[in-house]
Amino acid sequence: MEFKISDEAILQIEELIASGKEAELLAFLEDIHAVDIAEIMNELHTEEAIYIFDILDSEVTAEILLNLDEDLREKILKSLSPKEIAEELDELDTDDAADIIAELSEKRKEEVLLELEDLEHAKDIVELLRYDEDTAGGLMAKEFVSVNENWSILTCVKEMRKQAEHVSRVHSIYVVDDEGRLKGRLSLKDLLTSSTTTHISDVYIPKVDYVKVDTEDTEVARIMQKYDLEAIPVVDEMGRLVGRITIDDIVDVIKEEADKDYQLAAGISQDVDTNDSILTLTKARLPWLILAMIGGFVAVNVSRSFEDAMEKFGVLFFFTPLIAAMAGNVGVQSSAIIVQGLANNTISGSIWKRLGKEVSLSLLNGFLLAILLMIGSHVLLGVDYIIGITVSIALISVIIIASLIGTFVPILLNKYGVDPALATGPFITTSNDIFGILIYFSIAKVILGF
Repeated sequence: MEFKISDEAILQIEELIASGKEAELLAFLEDIHAVDIAEIMNELHTEEAIYIFDILDSEVTAEILLNLDEDLREKILKSLSPKEIAEELDELDTDDAADIIAELSEKRKEEVLLELEDLEHAKDIVELLRYDEDTAGGLMAKEFVSVNENWSILTCVKEMRKQAEHVSRVHSIYVVDDEGRLKGRLSLKDLLTSSTTTHISDVYIPKVDYVKVDTEDTEVARIMQKYDLEAIPVVDEMGRLVGRITIDDIVDVIKEEADKDYQLAAGISQDVDTNDSILTLTKARLPWLILAMIGGFVAVNVSRSFEDAMEKFGVLFFFTPLIAAMAGNVGVQSSAIIVQGLANNTISGSIWKRLGKEVSLSLLNGFLLAILLMIGSHVLLGVDYIIGITVSIALISVIIIASLIGTFVPILLNKYGVDPALATGPFITTSNDIFGILIYFSIAKVILGF
C-alpha cells in the first residue's frame, strides 16, 4: 500500500529527530518503503535528512540514494567517506551504482572505486562509466543470466543458480556461443520440460530483440515499447552480450523525455524543476520570452502598416485578438500531433500527403468556425455582413496557413536534427500570430478596398 506523506507525518519525524529518539524513529520508518522514505527526506532540512540516512541500514539507504532529489543526494554524498559510499554501491546493481558514482568528482570516483570490496562489481562499474549516459551502454546493467549453447540442460541449471545470486530479477535467459556472442533466448518452459541431457542448442529460440551499446536511449525506449518488452539484451560491436536494460530504466527515460518535451513546448530551453534557483529558472525561460517579445514587436509593426484600415473600419481592430489566438491554437494543435507522431515513429507517407490532409482538415474546421463567427458577429455584435464575411474568409485562410506551419516546421526541424518539440511552443504561436495578423488585414484590404 502506498504511503501518503502528510504534514503530520513530517512534523512527527522532525520531533523524533529533535528529541533524539532514534529507536522510535526507526520503528516509525520500519514499514515504509525506501522510495517513500526518500520522498520524506526531500521534505526535511538537510541535517535531518542526513540524520535519517545515518541511522538506516545500507540495504535501505542504497535505494534511498537513487530516489533523492539531486541536490540532497549531492549533499549526502559529500557527508560520506569514500568507504561509506562504496558500501552503498555494493548494494546496488551496476547500472544504478554507475549513475551514483558518475555524479562524483574524478578524485572521489577513484577513491570510492578503490574501496569497493567486490572487484568484479568495480570492474563492471568502470566499464559502464565509459558509455554516454544517453545510450544503451549507459543504461544497461551487467547483471544478467546467460547460458552457453553447447551446455546440457543439467549444466545450464547449475550455472544459472550461480549467476542468479547476483541478479535481483531474472527477466530472460540469454543464449551465447563460446565467444560470448548473443545467439538467442531460452524459454523457461523449455528448460523445465526438456531432458537434463538435452543441449541448449536444440531448444533455444534464435529470434531475440536486442540493441547495440551505442543505440540512443530514446530508440531503446521505442523498441521496448513497440514490442512490449520487460528487458532487452545489449551487445557490443562484435555482437557479444555485454548487458541488459530493464523496463524500470526505460520508464525513467520516457519520463525524462516527456518532461523535456513539455518544457520545450512551454518555451523553457533547459532541464529545470521547481526547486532550482531563480537565476537558473530565469536562464531557462528568458530566451524564449525575448523571442516572443520580438515577435510581438513584429506583430505590432504589421498592425501599424494597416493603420488607415483601422481608422476607416475600426471594428476590424476588435477581431485582431481572435484571429491571432486562432492562428496560435491551430498551429499548436497541428504541431503537437506531428511531434507526437515523430516521437512514436508513426509518421508515414510523403510530406505532401500529410500537408494535403492538414489542408482538408483545416478547410472543414475553418468553414464551420467561419459560419459560427459570421452569425455570432452579426447577431451579438451587430457587425455588418460584409465585415463578417471578410473576417470569416480571413479566419479560414489563417487556419489553413497556421496548420501548414504547425505541420511543416516540426518535420523540418526533425530532419535537421533539432528537437521538434520546439515547434509546439512560442516558436509556433509567435510566428502564427504574425502571419495571422498579416493575412487578416491583407484579405480585409482586398475585400473592403481601403
